[in-house]
Amino acid sequence: MNFLSCAECREMGRGQVKVSLWISLVTLLIHCPSICWAFLPNFWSRVLTLSWDSYTHQYMTEQALINVTIETLISTHGYQQDADSQTGLGRAFWQAVNEVVSANADMDFLSATRSDPVYHFDSERIEGATEMLREFWKQTVLLTQKKKYQAARNSLGKLFHSLQDFYSHSNWVEMGQYTEYIHLLNPKEPPVPVASEDTPTCAACHRFSCYNNLLEELVQGPPRPLLTTGYFSTYPAKPTGKCSHGGILDSSRDQGAEGGINKDSTSPLFSPHHYLHKEAARLATTATLSVLRDLRHTVGPKSFLRLFSVQQPPSLVFVIDTTGSMFEEITAARMRVLSIIRARAQSRSPGLPGTFVLVPFHDPGFGPVLETDDPDQFQLFMEDLTALSGGDEPEMCLSAIELALIHSPPLSEIFVFTDASPKDRHLYSTVKSLILEKKSKVTFLLTEDQNSRMTLKDRRKRKRRKALSPDRFSLYSSLSSISGGMTIFTTNTDIQKASAIVEDSTATNKVTLLHAESEADSSHYFTVDRGVGGVTLHVAGKLSQCLLSSPTGVNQSLLSEAGPLAGLDHAEGLYRVNLLPPIEPGQWQLSVTAQGPITFNVLGESTLDFFYYFAVVENETHPGLRRVEGSPIADVSAFLVVSVTGLSWNDEATFSHVTLLSTNGESLQKILLNSSSSSGSSEELVGHINSIPRMPFSMRLSGRDGKGNELERVSSEMVQPTHVQILVLSAPQLLAGHHSTVLFEVFNHGPARWFTLIAKDDHGYLSDTKDSSFSIGERGSVRREVELRIPLSTQSGQTVTLTLSVQAQDSPDSNYAVVHLTVLPEEPDMSPPSCSSLRVESACPPQCSLGNWSVSLALKDRGHSGLASMQLAKGQGTITLLHQETTRKTEGENPLTQLHKEATEGQASPLMQLNKEAQEHQLHQHRARHGHQVHQSEPSTLVHSDPPLNISQWARGRHITLHYTSNCCDPQAELLIWDRAGNMRRCHLIASQQRGLRENKKNSASSRTAGLVFPLVLFSLLI
Repeated sequence: MNFLSCAECREMGRGQVKVSLWISLVTLLIHCPSICWAFLPNFWSRVLTLSWDSYTHQYMTEQALINVTIETLISTHGYQQDADSQTGLGRAFWQAVNEVVSANADMDFLSATRSDPVYHFDSERIEGATEMLREFWKQTVLLTQKKKYQAARNSLGKLFHSLQDFYSHSNWVEMGQYTEYIHLLNPKEPPVPVASEDTPTCAACHRFSCYNNLLEELVQGPPRPLLTTGYFSTYPAKPTGKCSHGGILDSSRDQGAEGGINKDSTSPLFSPHHYLHKEAARLATTATLSVLRDLRHTVGPKSFLRLFSVQQPPSLVFVIDTTGSMFEEITAARMRVLSIIRARAQSRSPGLPGTFVLVPFHDPGFGPVLETDDPDQFQLFMEDLTALSGGDEPEMCLSAIELALIHSPPLSEIFVFTDASPKDRHLYSTVKSLILEKKSKVTFLLTEDQNSRMTLKDRRKRKRRKALSPDRFSLYSSLSSISGGMTIFTTNTDIQKASAIVEDSTATNKVTLLHAESEADSSHYFTVDRGVGGVTLHVAGKLSQCLLSSPTGVNQSLLSEAGPLAGLDHAEGLYRVNLLPPIEPGQWQLSVTAQGPITFNVLGESTLDFFYYFAVVENETHPGLRRVEGSPIADVSAFLVVSVTGLSWNDEATFSHVTLLSTNGESLQKILLNSSSSSGSSEELVGHINSIPRMPFSMRLSGRDGKGNELERVSSEMVQPTHVQILVLSAPQLLAGHHSTVLFEVFNHGPARWFTLIAKDDHGYLSDTKDSSFSIGERGSVRREVELRIPLSTQSGQTVTLTLSVQAQDSPDSNYAVVHLTVLPEEPDMSPPSCSSLRVESACPPQCSLGNWSVSLALKDRGHSGLASMQLAKGQGTITLLHQETTRKTEGENPLTQLHKEATEGQASPLMQLNKEAQEHQLHQHRARHGHQVHQSEPSTLVHSDPPLNISQWARGRHITLHYTSNCCDPQAELLIWDRAGNMRRCHLIASQQRGLRENKKNSASSRTAGLVFPLVLFSLLI
């Protein structure tokens, strides 16, 4: 299959971005002197580097996924490949692709991975990176077989990133290799030997373009070539004579051997081996395709297609109250399920049947989760559902919704049938966070009017302890509003008719044309284009009048007469309006007179839809747009990235802007998009928001088709801007019988105030479930951690969803982070710890007693046991370990801006920041409660005569830093490090006078003399 030709066609369709945007971003990028590189993370990276024809991680990953998916459909379903093959893959497929691409890009952006050479095949950490790559493969296979598809996609994205980096960062291409390196994921294949730490690999190069700067023995032998990868920046320290990553943003490029070997882009400014970029990208793409085909072979074509939600209809998710008064509701839901399943069977769609989830609840219980991909099995679940007896009026509804959200795919439609208010109101923040994270819609069908009292008959069905509050359903209304769903107050008599909204909303290829809420009389407009099929209007509430107007001015009063425009089906609390064919394209108007609050929703049938996310320019380690996790920050600028899906190959559509809409549908702000012509089924557009509004908003995408007719699509969920932010700093893998720590930071983008933190996981593994309160200064931040204890009996492959919610105590400001963790099978830990130099200082005079030398080290466990102890076996110097936590406070400045300034002020600042962050990771949880100052304990020291020092509590599953200082008369030291499995690493520290450049003079590109310094060389021996 000619996958590159498909890719190139899509690439040709991308428009250029406004000059004013990229000039400002490139200027910002150039002022960041220490940035490490991989293949560029995403499409925006090409703007930042001015390398328009570079292949990005995003591009290679998307194209591989598309091509292997179509290849699988052709071989298993007789799929007909043509120019519109991508259009029929379905909206859920593009969401799955976005998840893989996002996980890939996050490797360059997350603090836990962006600077670690093991994740990027940097700094000759080839063996460790290969082990990590194979771990990602095992996780992906295990999670796919366990049907934990979202977690599997996350693991696969990480695998792709590291695998693709190998071809860009190593000398594999320079060796003349024309095929992928099979040994990376297949240990049975013979490996290529790796250059040892004391083997020089590069000659100096003082030009942007470096030709033949790899030493001859690295690319030709004898007897065989040696693998190497470039060192980046100052972590770990680059030994003399080694290759650098290279490019103007790599500070190690000026250390011998100067230059670099990366092939990340086609720009000589950023990639010294830019002329080999396309060959590296070809091999990386080939390797990505091979992984996908191997995965398909391992898990089977059916599971492979399910992993990427190929041609799947929307999920069918029910949350149903099973107390005694719910007989009619259960019957209505059961009949609606039967109707939907029959309709899907009759459609003879070639796709998979979709996901079905049922979560029953009552008082005091809820669950279990009944989940299947078999429609017949789901029908049995529904038939077994019965109305139980009694219970107090409040029920465990939010607990059941939480389970439904966790176990359903993103973008699901969730329908809740109940007549009771929530008993578990404390879960509101958790449920809200999960809704926003998954962008799922929740619709409530309530068979009791919100202002009524129960009848005597109802009171007998439900025992009451107190009078019912008139606003007892307000949380339901709030959740449906945030999610873009509806709250329908109906009756037992009409529940069957009202439940038709389930069938309308879960039909294949349904898109939203209008979503708005109103408290009074109002008029709303929506546009129907020529590509839209059947159109259904839902109006929840009570209407006195309802007037529908067509684009040509024909009117119909829906409540009083039949007419040519639409048919009306009315149930208590819900009006269903179906436009009659042929549906006239253009702008329609719906005007209503209401008795109370009203919610409007207009659905059409079309493949054309869009996704979006907010992003900021990332300059920490890789240039690109980093996705904003959680809700965006109000009153600051951001980028809006829009992905348009479902366009046919010959659609000459263009999209000009996105309108931010208030809850009632009024325009708040127009965001212009970069000019783009669509030539594929997924097109990415970018707009810049000068200031994100404070109030909640939804979005409407606007454009025109090839004939100039208007196109509009609406994303109905309400974005919740805020002035508080949570960033997860570490998300470890879980092991049965072990405990793991999740570290995160809370940023306050407003005045000094108090916050409440709510942490919850879906298995009860948190060691402390109490809400915590803390204050954060103006524009300040604090770091916190939560600990999970995994029972020994936990099965591998289990996923744990951890939800972190933070709420200001004096305002509605809130935000969230959802962390998906996986319990992995425990294998014997055979990997010793690692030690890497962070900073070296040596100025030894001729009289050695008058000077000192020192080194800062980072210690990290590469296995899963954790660091245990360390001992100074040789050397007369002193090792110092520092505990430190810093909660930043910068007057009048955004904390993230301050972080950027700290990382860009001076050549040594990035290293100092890295050292500082490493120390901040060494926290004790009780220390985090002490406000906004620096709290530092007495430093711990270690000398030669001391017994091994226990460092297990210091590490807490993270790396630690230490500082060794010695007199110049004692130029050597040896540090022993153990992990809890007994693996040991010897770290040899040597301070010697200037070492000559280990470059072959014949191959040297320059004879520039090195500065008169006394470099410190750190190397590790595994014993």
